[in-house]
Amino acid sequence: MILKPLIENCQLLLEGTLMVIKLFLTTLVFSLPLGLPIALGANSQIFPIRLLCQGYVWIFRGTPLLMQMFFFYFFIPINIGIAPSLFSTIAFTFILNYAAYFAEIYRGGINSIDRGQFEAAYSLGLTKWQTTRDIVLPQTMKAILPSIFNEVITLVKDTALAQTLGMMELMKVTYGIVNRTSMTTIFLYTAIIYLLLNLIITLVAGKLETHFSRYDAKEEF
Repeated sequence: MILKPLIENCQLLLEGTLMVIKLFLTTLVFSLPLGLPIALGANSQIFPIRLLCQGYVWIFRGTPLLMQMFFFYFFIPINIGIAPSLFSTIAFTFILNYAAYFAEIYRGGINSIDRGQFEAAYSLGLTKWQTTRDIVLPQTMKAILPSIFNEVITLVKDTALAQTLGMMELMKVTYGIVNRTSMTTIFLYTAIIYLLLNLIITLVAGKLETHFSRYDAKEEF
């Protein structure tokens, strides 16, 4: 019976899925806002701030997420003596990593804004912060929405890396079931769960893009 593995292991798969959602939401809630000041800092005219932010992005985008997880899980406790929980360590690593990617997306969107809009805003007496808040960021968010959701979908799949440190997320649970029962059909159900999670994200992305396109249509009208 093809549904037998699903029925027998439904509780375990549900627990693994909930852990994926927990890690996903924790990462998203903190990394999305964290990426913005990093992006602004990378464009700063103050050299130390620009160097610090660009270096941060370079390090976290230039090294594997898996290696970063090992660094924070093994190096920090051994050398500093701080031993946070497994979930906290993994979530912290994910947040720092994805903040770097979101920062580059933000920075690309900000840099795509026509420089004439900055000059027009300054001529009207707006400060640099007012220009960024009221003119640049609203346009940037519309432009970067597809790239943001592309990273969000990648984040769902990257949660599977957490199983390398023993966190009982969906893939770890799946491997455990297969090793215990030899029922490889469970991989199919795990794949379906990931597809359903990404389907939800895709539908949300479509709704937001439609929402912003309506504003564009009104502006053109």
